[in-house]
Order: sequence, then C-alpha cells, then structure tokens
Amino acid sequence: MLSVSDTEAIIFNLVQPLNTQQDTELVDLLAAGDRILASEVTRNVDFPHWDNSAMDGYAVRYEDVQDCSDQKPAVLEIVEEIPAGVQPKSTIQSRQAARILTGAVMPTGADTVVMQERTRREENRVIILAAPKQQEFVRKQGIYYQAGTQLLPAGIRLNAPEIAVLASVQCTQLNVFRRLRVAILSTGDELVTPEEPLQPGQIVDSNQYALAFLVRQCVAEPIMLGIVKDEPEALKLAIAHAIAHADVVLSSGGVSVGDYDYVEQILESLGGKIHVRAVAIKPGKPLTVATFNNDARPVLYFGLPGNPAAALVTFWRFVQPTIKKLSGLAQGWEPVFVKALARQELCSDGKRETYVWGELDLKNRIYEFQPASGLQNSGNLINLAQTNGLAVLPVSKTLIAAGEQVQVLQMGF
Repeated sequence: MLSVSDTEAIIFNLVQPLNTQQDTELVDLLAAGDRILASEVTRNVDFPHWDNSAMDGYAVRYEDVQDCSDQKPAVLEIVEEIPAGVQPKSTIQSRQAARILTGAVMPTGADTVVMQERTRREENRVIILAAPKQQEFVRKQGIYYQAGTQLLPAGIRLNAPEIAVLASVQCTQLNVFRRLRVAILSTGDELVTPEEPLQPGQIVDSNQYALAFLVRQCVAEPIMLGIVKDEPEALKLAIAHAIAHADVVLSSGGVSVGDYDYVEQILESLGGKIHVRAVAIKPGKPLTVATFNNDARPVLYFGLPGNPAAALVTFWRFVQPTIKKLSGLAQGWEPVFVKALARQELCSDGKRETYVWGELDLKNRIYEFQPASGLQNSGNLINLAQTNGLAVLPVSKTLIAAGEQVQVLQMGF
C-alpha cells in the first residue's frame, strides 16, 4: 500500500499535458471564457492607445500652473472642450487650457490635468486654485502595455479580467487547448439512477452526478456512461469504450477485494499498466491508477472507491489536480493546502493519512476549521454538504486538539 505522497508523485509524473500543436482550437472571444490559453498573446498596439485624461478637469501646460495657489491662482483661457471619443482640434499654447472629460484624448501641448474640484470657471476662463503635480491625472500611451510585448502567457485560465484585457486590444480569436474528455461510469448491481424507484437493498448512484459536476469545474467535458453491472464482459466492454473515447476515465466501485471487484483484472486484460492499487488514505484506500497507450494518445484511468465520500475525497486529492495539469494549466494546478486552527479536536486511528471534511473559514486573516457534525466515514455522504475543506491528520497522528494548527485541503477549483 502506497503512501499518499508517493501516490501523488506517481500520478503527477504520469501526466502528459495536451500538445500545443495537436490539441488546440481557435475560438471566438465570447467563447473563450474558462478555457486554457494554448499560446501567448502579443498585440501591435499600446494600451492606453494614446495619452488620455484620468479625471474630469482641465488639460493644461504644467509650466503655467506649477506655482499657483488659492491666494495666487492661475487664470487660463479655455480654447476647447474635449469629451471622450473626440479627437482634439487645438494645440494648447501658453496660458491656455482645454476642458477635458475622463478618458478623453490629451490635446497637443498639454501635459497635465487639473481636476475640476480645484478650479473655478468664469465664462471662457478657468481659474486654477491649486498647483497640480506634473503629468497628474494623465494616463500616458503604453503605460500599461507596450506593443510587441507579451500580453498574456500560455497556460492560463481565461476569466473575466483576461477577457476584458483581450477585448480592449481587439483580440477577437484565441488559440486555446481543447477540452479534455473525461468518461465517467459507476459499477455495481445494487446501483440505480435517481429517476428509478428504489427497491430494498438498492443504492442511488450519486457518484456519477457529483463527478460530472467536478469535471465541469475543471473545465473538462464529462462523458457520462451510466451504471455498469458487476458482469466481467459488460464491464470490459464499457471500459474499452471509455478508453477509446476519452483522455481520462473515472470509474467508481469494483476496485476493492470483493468477489465482484473485477476492474483491475479487466484493465490488465485490455493492456493497461497499473501503477497504483491501494493508498494509505482514509477514506479512499481502494484506489487504482492505470495508463493506456491508445493510438499514441495516452489515457489515464482512475478506479475510485464506490463509497461516495471516499470517491469525492480521492477526486479532490488526486484527480482534480491531474485534470487541471493535463488540460494545459501551467501553474496553480497543484492541490491547495492552508494552515488553519481546529475549532474542536480531530481524531483518527493513525494507521492511514486521514481526511476530515468540514467548513474552512477565514477570520481576521486566520483560517479556522470546523469539522462536519455526524459520522465521518466513507459511506456518509449527507454531512459532506456545505463543506469546503479537508483537514489532514498524518499517519501516526491520532489527535489534533482544539486550538492546534492543522493542514486543510481546499476543495474548490
């Protein structure tokens, strides 16, 4: 049985990110949100595109107003009004000013903007009541971005700020990585869908739905293959189909040591190489990880435990970072751990690295962790609701007292 850290190292070393030549596509800007950028973006324009005003006020020559004050104001002639979007017509001469609005182009000759609150207007004259700083409230051309330099690097996830930046420089098409295809199947004769009437002894398949949601959070495409009975031939056909059509395959159940746990032998019969068979983690011990070379396209297979809490814990700990790295994300794909103060004592038997789910809060810049009430075991899905963190008790650590520090894995993307 492998340690959690050894398992993590094995899995992450197996990941071969998508190919920047073969696994990309061109998408319109409006469709680029949540996608991973496949190549860096550079543009041939500066930003701002020209000198412009950062304030409503008056565009002036600094030398005309540098010594003025409330007792000794500068009186300037207003020669033009420049709203945003209008090209200035005048060149500002000595003792002249232009009324200018936020975002408007600076007129030739002016180098400073005096905010209107520091002025008084009298017909076609403006009285400057306080000396500004030189070039105050002027956004110089190219101060934020210079043409020909890198605007955005490859390997980042495109969110609202990046979309805004791309729109501002009129970049309307992006080269992004294709979405990963992740096949999901559940195994077990006892499973039924949420729509079916529940008979005695049956269990509703919640894993399919939870895993599909988590895959979408990872900006990948879930392929839901449904429930497969504990019949070797049916299971072999389902897994073979999944391997042929996906980059990653997630199955839940069938990877323990029961009489009807066939997954590992089926993986080997299909040519899979098994790298992980069991992990010293609680919950989640029966975890299988295998690889397939499918027409030169490697496929990663995760055989997750069938118990719902165990399936989700192993997804957050191992699968989520794998999908993020595989998708082309250059940084930030690793699991995120924070140090928190335990609000109440956390216990384990110390035999395996134990994960306790609960609520992670940030209060006065200090994280605090409150474990979920009720039983913490792999079959109790109910108290996973409204949790966002997994406190980690290392092997041989049987108790973390209230008020002690604990490492917590953040569940979110």
